[in-house]
Formats: sequence, structure tokens, C-alpha cells
Amino acid sequence: MTARLIDGRAIAAGHRAELALRVARLREGGVVPGLAVVIVGDDPASKVYVRNKSFACEAIGMRSVVHALARETTQAQLISFVRRLNDDDAVHGILVQMPLPRPLDKHSVIEAIAPEKDVDGFHYENVGKLVAGDPAFYPCTPWGIMKILEHEAVPIQGAHAVVVGRSNVVGKPMAMMLLNAGATVTVCHTQTRDLAEMTRQGEILVVAVGRPAVVTGGMVRPGAVVVDVGVNRLPDGRLAGDVDFESVVPLASAITPVPGGVGPMTIAMLLANTVRSAERVVGIASHLETRIA
Repeated sequence: MTARLIDGRAIAAGHRAELALRVARLREGGVVPGLAVVIVGDDPASKVYVRNKSFACEAIGMRSVVHALARETTQAQLISFVRRLNDDDAVHGILVQMPLPRPLDKHSVIEAIAPEKDVDGFHYENVGKLVAGDPAFYPCTPWGIMKILEHEAVPIQGAHAVVVGRSNVVGKPMAMMLLNAGATVTVCHTQTRDLAEMTRQGEILVVAVGRPAVVTGGMVRPGAVVVDVGVNRLPDGRLAGDVDFESVVPLASAITPVPGGVGPMTIAMLLANTVRSAERVVGIASHLETRIA
């Protein structure tokens, strides 16, 4: 068996094409979907991520405004700025780029974002709706993974899904989305006693820990669908995932590569959440509400 490569770039391109049509419809009605990105300090990686998000917005006709705040910005100043964006009718989505410089508290900042503009899906109200299986803005990376599985016609209902990683950004919401879609879900983490025993049970295996080659071929169930979320920079400059690609490919039925797998879908889902926020404002999105149940 040789795994089929899942082309995240192609899947994302399909979503962006559909979103471009929805943006065009909004613009015809005088509404330009607007994303406000707030970046504090001068972290080089964050600057790259923000630039990529801006390019993606502009490519489908959205408006993206980057607000670069000084490293010395205080907690009160940042929250006040976010609240001004909440009140700006031209802004449909707000994203505060993480990580924030110390001593800024990300939780207080996230909670300052209006839930209806929280296109990252991290506000407690949106998290609570995800747990309840209600329509909400869901975190972009796990939501993108669900769209990948949907595109690849991977059966989820009744399947055993194993998620390696328990972060609030990917692992926990990923587990909840799979559970809401009817999977039996196992979540593994640093305290899991026998990781390989757990991962070998997964018909769907999602790995999101941020360390290269955590999962190797001997840890994968033959025929499993493997989703590699990790993006790690190796000493020689190459990018690698959390999965040892070469040893897993002969066993899996399908696998996402790094790069070109999950990453493009994360940005596509950010665009989708922002467009849906704009559609809500003009009352044309009731049939497009996001729900996993």
C-alpha cells in the first residue's frame, strides 16, 4: 500500500474560488468583507503569517487591514484597540496574531473580541458553541481538517479517530469536531503511557504536537488516514511535519504532506469565517451556518 497524497493546496483553491463568488455578491450589495489583523511587536514569523493572510484576503476581493502595534503596547491599550475594532462596521473579522509579547495576557485579549467577529474561533462563547455542537466560528486549522476529510470522502461516523496533541488551538477543538461528527475519539498527549498503542488504533490519525517525526510507521494502523498538522524547521532548513513521512506512506491509505497539506486550508477557513460574518450582517447567511452534528 502507498498512501494517496492529499493536496491541501488544491482543496483550498476550490474553497477560495467559491468564496470569491460570495465576496463578489457582497460587493455588488455595497459590502466589502473586512478582516482586521492586529500584530504586537516585531516577531519575524508572525509578520510572515500576517502577510500571507493579507495576500489571501486581497486575492478574493476582501479588504485586509494590518494594525501593527508597538512592542511596548500595554494590556489596557491593546484591549481598548480591539474594542474600537468591535465597533467598526467595516470590520467583519478580528484576528490578534499570536504569540503576544510578554507580559500581555492572550486570554483577556481574546475575550475582548466580539464573538461575532472572532473569526479565529477562540472566544469562550464560540468554544462553548463548538462543545454544544451549535453553529459558531470554529478554530481554522481543525475546521480546515474537517473540510479535508469531507473532500476526501473519509467516513467519520463510527470511525475511531486518534488525535495526538491537546492544545486549545488544534487538539481539543479537533477532538470535539470529530466527536460531534460521530467518531469515537481518543486524545493522546505528553502523559499518554503507550503512544504507539493508542495511535495504531486510529482509522483517522491527526498529529499536532509541534515536534518532527513524533509518529513513525510502526505507530500507524494500516489503511489509516493520516493528517499531519506540524510544521517544523529542521537544522538543514527543510520543513518537516510531526509525522515521519517516509515510514508512514507505505502504510497509510492517505496522508497530508508538509508543506501543502493542512496549512492552506487554515487560511481558507479564516477567509470563510470572515465572509460568513459579512453575510450575517446583510442577512444572507442563514443557510450557510456552520454546524457539526
